[in-house]
Amino acid sequence: MKILVVSDTHGRYDKFLKHINKEKFDAIFHLGDYVEDGEYISKKLDIQSTIIMGNGDYGKNYNEDEIIEINGKKIFLTHGHIYNVRFGVSNLYYRGKELGVDLVLFGHTHIPINVKENGIRIMNPGSPSFPRGRDIKYTYGIVSIEKEIKTEIIELE
Repeated sequence: MKILVVSDTHGRYDKFLKHINKEKFDAIFHLGDYVEDGEYISKKLDIQSTIIMGNGDYGKNYNEDEIIEINGKKIFLTHGHIYNVRFGVSNLYYRGKELGVDLVLFGHTHIPINVKENGIRIMNPGSPSFPRGRDIKYTYGIVSIEKEIKTEIIELE
């Protein structure tokens, strides 16, 4: 299964949609901040989505966290703001450990990260619209799940 992972689109997704239109995905995970964008992208690409509410999505009817199981692998999805991710991923790591997940996906910081800590993969796809950090690259993520989980950060050209 090949999953498109995106976060923090903030109403700007045209360049992103042009870039990903070349690829086929089985599902989309939109990790918040403008859930409407997740709905639009899902509809435009005609694929199933799981959308998480971010700190910029108050009043929306979405969860702040989700746990999904695919091919025997447990995935924890969150925007990240309620776990203080601006100060690091420790809270996410321990929450993931507590939940017994294989993969934690989060957004909020607009900074891509793809690390593995004691058996738990932690990934933030960054932002295809408003990147932050010292590299300032427009990014999104891809998760492939077969027997193992593979994650990668993709830069927009």
